[in-house]
Amino acid sequence: MRLLPIFIFILLITAVLGSCVMEHAEDLNGKNKNANILDLPEIINKEKLTILAENSSTTYFMYRGKKMGFEYEILNLFAQDLGVQLEVKMVNNLDDLIPMLNKNEGDLIACNYTITRERNKIIDFSTPFIETHQVLIQRKPKDWMNRKEKEWKKEVITNPLRLAEKEVYVWENSSYYQRLLNMQEEIGDTIHIQAASGIIGSEEMIEMVSEGIIDYTITEENIAIVNSRFYNNLDIDLSISVNQRIAFGLRKSSHLLKSRLNQWLADFKKTPKYRYIYRKYFEKSHFAKNAFSDYSSLNGKSISKFDNYFKDAEDKTGIDWRLTSAVCYQETKFNPGLVSFGGAYGIMQFMPSTGPTYGVFPDSPIEIQILGGAKKIKADMERWKEIPDEKQRLKFTLASYNAGRCHIEDAQKLAEKFKLDPYKWDDNVGKMLLNLSKQRYYQDEVVRCGFTRGTNTYRYVEKVVERYDQWRQTYN
Repeated sequence: MRLLPIFIFILLITAVLGSCVMEHAEDLNGKNKNANILDLPEIINKEKLTILAENSSTTYFMYRGKKMGFEYEILNLFAQDLGVQLEVKMVNNLDDLIPMLNKNEGDLIACNYTITRERNKIIDFSTPFIETHQVLIQRKPKDWMNRKEKEWKKEVITNPLRLAEKEVYVWENSSYYQRLLNMQEEIGDTIHIQAASGIIGSEEMIEMVSEGIIDYTITEENIAIVNSRFYNNLDIDLSISVNQRIAFGLRKSSHLLKSRLNQWLADFKKTPKYRYIYRKYFEKSHFAKNAFSDYSSLNGKSISKFDNYFKDAEDKTGIDWRLTSAVCYQETKFNPGLVSFGGAYGIMQFMPSTGPTYGVFPDSPIEIQILGGAKKIKADMERWKEIPDEKQRLKFTLASYNAGRCHIEDAQKLAEKFKLDPYKWDDNVGKMLLNLSKQRYYQDEVVRCGFTRGTNTYRYVEKVVERYDQWRQTYN
């Protein structure tokens, strides 16, 4: 479980957050005046739509390496409609969402975001894609399973009036916090609102209620439903708000993106595909089990059943086990029996001419195959030690793993010939690799290994780097 020690939680919630809110407001106002406009044409030009997402069961998570989440699936389809790739930036502190958006660090906020008047002052919202209401999260009595519901229901809060003098923990910069302030006026009594920073998400607080660390929190019903399938000792029946609208957040300057997204959402919400995705996450219980399984990023426990082998390989080679795992996922999705059309074999997809160099054969045990993969990554990385920037060196390494060093050297020579930086991947050597499928370039006199389908390798590098970055944030 993702439990925080109680003393850490106390430290977090007792931090003074008022100055944080003001600082964000100043950042937003200052940055907006001078920020470069980043709208739909720029997104299409860079061929990437970047979303700022929370790691949660409804927004975005990874299960056995596969990207999942209700909002992720919707936006991935939207990105496909635009003809661009979808990039996910996981935001660990929800207080950073709006500042990051307005600093052009992402194009959309996706985190079950409620439309509020305060948020509307500094960002825009898309057409809502869900309407839901807030509910109280509380524990059922310990012996609830041995009693009839109408009996144990007498021991839980079934009327908002009974929240008087109770402690309720919520994220301070949320619609839940504002709702509790309003409820105090409505019930004419004090609710002890414990304000937490954005480091602790709604689902972590739900878990803390289930484990008895805190007694009450609030969240939207759609999130509560998904979590209650995993934490069956929770009662989520008390509604405390009218229906509220959930939408994607956008910059005030993203007029064209907002128009295109709204038009697309209006059509998409009428389709069977939308209804299927909605049912998948909010009505089918086995998807909730996937979200909270050991192989989900929400738990941060395991990437695959081979984690120990990847970690052993790290001990022997020094290559981060999450990097080797990311390469393995891209190669085979952890399928050890896969043989490619070109003859590559095993969980790390060694070619017959390369595998023996690293002690890997078609019948080698999985742990030997994984160790061989880590050794090859290390060898490729050492061959590119002249690349000064670590991030750029990683991209050269991954490209070599996928396409072979010779093609990457060809792209490097072309970059130098065409006055680009031969030691930089982004917009330089990577750009020349894309050109190696064109006759003018692969027949150039500086090219030794000829034609290659550079698009495949370029995308391979982007996907592995993105997955590796996310896994470094999620798995220890």
